[in-house]
Amino acid sequence: MMNLSPRPPTMNNSIVNHQEFAAIIHQKSANFLGRDFVFTAINNFLNRYNRGYFTIIGLPGSGKSAIIAQYINQNNPPENRQVIYYNAELEGKNHAEEFLKYICSQIIATFDQISLPNLPDNATEGSWFLSLLLQQISDNLQPNQKLIIAIDSLNCINSQLQPPGTNIFYLPRYIPQGVYFLLTCRPFLSDNSGLLIEAPVQSLHLEDYPQENKQDIQNYIRRNLTPLPYEGMGEQDLSNSPLLAGEGLGERSILTSNSQKNLTPLTPLPYKGMGEQDLSNSPLLVGEGLGERSIKSWLNTHQINEAEFMTNLTNRSENNFMYVSQILAAITNNFYPQPSQIGTSFPPPLETYYQQHLEKMLGSQYQDFPLAVLRVLSQTTQPISVTDMANFLNTDEYDIEELLENWLEFLQIETISDSTTYKFYHDNFRQWLIKSLF
Repeated sequence: MMNLSPRPPTMNNSIVNHQEFAAIIHQKSANFLGRDFVFTAINNFLNRYNRGYFTIIGLPGSGKSAIIAQYINQNNPPENRQVIYYNAELEGKNHAEEFLKYICSQIIATFDQISLPNLPDNATEGSWFLSLLLQQISDNLQPNQKLIIAIDSLNCINSQLQPPGTNIFYLPRYIPQGVYFLLTCRPFLSDNSGLLIEAPVQSLHLEDYPQENKQDIQNYIRRNLTPLPYEGMGEQDLSNSPLLAGEGLGERSILTSNSQKNLTPLTPLPYKGMGEQDLSNSPLLVGEGLGERSIKSWLNTHQINEAEFMTNLTNRSENNFMYVSQILAAITNNFYPQPSQIGTSFPPPLETYYQQHLEKMLGSQYQDFPLAVLRVLSQTTQPISVTDMANFLNTDEYDIEELLENWLEFLQIETISDSTTYKFYHDNFRQWLIKSLF
């Protein structure tokens, strides 16, 4: 049996040899705080099973990408765990061919004495080559060693380029001992997971931990009231820009075609090379290196008690890191001259983020029926059932159900009196829709 041992992480191998991913990992995980309940669940899974898939599921802006980036940092340098990272949300990274090329190349570069040192031409035609590499690694791992492949943003994967019935990214149905996949994604229907797995599987829904999330939000606000020294973000110039701290804050300009009447044109963000990554629970703390005013000075100016501010913002946040970080950033950048504006004005990065939600929900052309359902959902402050929506619109329930299934990642589902009800994942998004569309 060959001696196959993980190489110590260096700038030439493991997660840090891909500059694009290395920058994102650093960006998301610097000054990270909290989320201990997630890391405990991951470690318990790794200790309980000798292989498997662990998935973190959360609504937009809930901090999934920051969690997985912090996990990478916790295991680099590794302690008997070699972690390879991939981000499916970046442009050009959401299809199986690119994923397999990268992951297989990383495995070959990370482990010594692989008997297949080169990537064959057909390595991306299904999971056969990846499975072969994983088996070779498994055969030579020490009992306490693990290989973990971490994939962020499964909801961004384009599976249309794969044959029907295949696993997304051709992820292996069977995995050998010592091999694990750590995944993140937004909510989805269980029948539409895109994965058929015969190995231990566990999912952690961030929504199932409201008190832990609330505590982390409060600690996040508290830290921003007393900022830590700024940890840089490469060569990006953030001096004239609000803090990015959500998902999908890329460089795309906002659609302003005639088919989108009454939409307020939004200015593209000045951040470069960031794609559509998730920056919720962002490394850049509000007030760090921005050269403007602190949160405390704003509170003092308006004679607002810190404890009261923390309570109110925590409640408004609905445990959403994207929202709370953007509000704090907007205060720092003098976007809110008056506290009352927080409930009526939206920071430009937050508007861009919500616009990207809308584009994904409606596509490039805003058709009458989806817009009608959107109007009903946005104009009610309480969860609403499909039956009530159908009655209001005088339409078939099935058509509404089909539409809501496609919008699931942006919705919260609640059972009230044996009736399934729906509302948007965050009330601020609902308010933005009213302002922008209706």
